[in-house]
Amino acid sequence: MAKKVFTMLENNPAVMNQLASTLGLSPSLSFHDIYSLTDPDLLAFIPRPALALLVIIPLTPTWNKARTTEDKDKGEYDGKGEEEPVIWFKQTIGNACGSIGLVHCLLNGEASRYITPGSTLDQIRKDALPKTMFDRAKVLEESDAFEEAHQEAAVLGDTLPETQDHLGQHFVAFVKGKDGHLWELEGARKGPLDRGPLGEDEDVLSAAAVERGLGRLMRIESENGGDLRFSATVLAESLE
Repeated sequence: MAKKVFTMLENNPAVMNQLASTLGLSPSLSFHDIYSLTDPDLLAFIPRPALALLVIIPLTPTWNKARTTEDKDKGEYDGKGEEEPVIWFKQTIGNACGSIGLVHCLLNGEASRYITPGSTLDQIRKDALPKTMFDRAKVLEESDAFEEAHQEAAVLGDTLPETQDHLGQHFVAFVKGKDGHLWELEGARKGPLDRGPLGEDEDVLSAAAVERGLGRLMRIESENGGDLRFSATVLAESLE
């Protein structure tokens, strides 16, 4: 059977909020543009706590090498059930890294309390939680509601379908798990990545989270003269 392929999403609040709403996120939360990870004046516009950070990053040779090196000795991820600090999905749908990144943001940590009962997100969580990696991926593959919501959101962006095979970009989500740790979640990796504990008063935009998360990726690139272009949105309380 041919691999299912979606239209790639753009990482902007209009697209992500449309998708999140359709899937069943409460309007109390929404995605916001973020223009700096360190400038206090620009960060002051973001409601806190910041519950999840969703980033799209160019897959440069430097980052690809770092990912490959970190994953090479890891076995197949076998986490499942309520004991998991985060719920993670392996990406098996082409160009679905944006919607899977969004699902990672919404189903983990404090954000998961804002999912409407009976919604598509609620059903995905219930169906996926007890399953292991590949059966969990099938939950997304076989969800018509998930695919329809993705496609409805995709038309809000400017990305042309015929250019998508050449974009070479990946969505990465950073969330605070129920264990209080910062987790890096990307469907193309071998599993969720534990980036260390955060304090009770620290969120995904705290100095420690930025240093261990997106800041770490940017440092890898800058040390090798790489591509520092990225686009970030943050999930937090709605402003309206």
